[in-house]
Amino acid sequence: MSEETTSEPLGELALQTLAMPKDTNANGDIFGGWLVSQMDLAAGIISKKATKGRSTTVAIQNVTFLRPVSVGSTVSCYCYVVKRGRTSVHIAVDVRTSHQLNQIDNLKVAEGLFVFVAIDDEGKPRPLPD
Repeated sequence: MSEETTSEPLGELALQTLAMPKDTNANGDIFGGWLVSQMDLAAGIISKKATKGRSTTVAIQNVTFLRPVSVGSTVSCYCYVVKRGRTSVHIAVDVRTSHQLNQIDNLKVAEGLFVFVAIDDEGKPRPLPD
């Protein structure tokens, strides 16, 4: 592995998408808000599995942007459950990119912790299933 790649991602691949020109900031890199949105979607997919139903994001903690993401990169969000509470689940998100033009794979670009609460049909917290 080159210096620009990192160890294998932890967790399961929850979401994979392509960084497009419409998602850029004034510097021409991918806008951080877009990346956080992808991370939240990925964590939401894992939360739905963990809570076996509806859940909602209640907190986003410790999002760290490690490197800029360039247009044309494949963005992959890997997730795993860090902690389960009575109604909540904490999900770590590890974001990697690969880009065919610069031939870099598995470059860690961001990480964060997302907290979800399981909710019932009325939007009230409900206990997590066993």
